[in-house]
Amino acid sequence: MIILAFFFAHWYLSLFCQTFFLHRYSAHKMFTMNTFWEKFFFGLTWVSQGSSYLSPRAYAILHRMHHAYSDTDKDPHSPHHTDNLFTMMWKTKEIYNNFVYDREQPDPRFDRNYPVWPQIEKIADSWQSRVLWGTSYVLVYLLAYLYLDMHWAFFFLLPIHFLMGPVHGAIVNWSGHKYGYSNFDNHDKSKNSLIFDFFMLGELFQNNHHKLPNRVNFGAKWFELDPVYPIIKFLDWARVIRLKTA
Repeated sequence: MIILAFFFAHWYLSLFCQTFFLHRYSAHKMFTMNTFWEKFFFGLTWVSQGSSYLSPRAYAILHRMHHAYSDTDKDPHSPHHTDNLFTMMWKTKEIYNNFVYDREQPDPRFDRNYPVWPQIEKIADSWQSRVLWGTSYVLVYLLAYLYLDMHWAFFFLLPIHFLMGPVHGAIVNWSGHKYGYSNFDNHDKSKNSLIFDFFMLGELFQNNHHKLPNRVNFGAKWFELDPVYPIIKFLDWARVIRLKTA
C-alpha cells in the first residue's frame, strides 16, 4: 500500500539522517566532509525530519552529555532516572529547548565542533516550518483516504510523522538502556537490544557504542549488523566523506 511506503520512507530517511548526520557526524565527528556535502546533509536532515527537526548543535550537546553521564542523574535521557517513557521524553525536550533557546549554557567541553548553518536553522526551527510539514503529512493521508481507498485507521500513524525525530530518540534511549544483552561492562546500563538492527539502523547497539563511542561501525560481534556502516564505507569510497584514520 502506498501509504505504508510513504510511512517507511519517512521513517528510514529521517532515521538515516539522525544516525548519519546528527549522531555520527555532528556529535562524534567520526568522519569529515566538505562544506557542500555538510550543507547537503544539513538540508536533507531538515527535509527528512520536517515538523520534528532537531538542531545539530543541541543534539550534539545532549548526546555528549549522555556519554559523559550515562545512566546517572545528570544523563539527559536515561530511562533509569524517569518514571516512564513519556517523562523521559519530556525531560529531554526541556533540556534540549534550554540549549536551543539559550536559557542555559552547556559545559564548554560539550559545546564545540558541530555543524552550524544559521539561515536554514532559523527556518527549520520555526513554527511556520513545523506546521507546513505537519500539514503536508495530513494532506498525503487525506489524498490516500479519498482517492486510494486507504483505511481510516492509518490516520493513527500521523502522530509518529509529526514527532519522528523524538520518537526515534525515545526508542533508542529507552530500549537501548533497558532491554537486551551486553558485550562490554561499561559501568552503565547500556544494552544491545537487537542482533540484526535493521529497525533502528544500528542505533540499538548501545552497549557497543558506549564502549567504543568513536567507532563508526556500531556492530562489534561478527553477527551484529549495522546497516549504515556499508553506506558510510561507500560514501568514503565515493569521496563524499572521509573516514578518520587511526
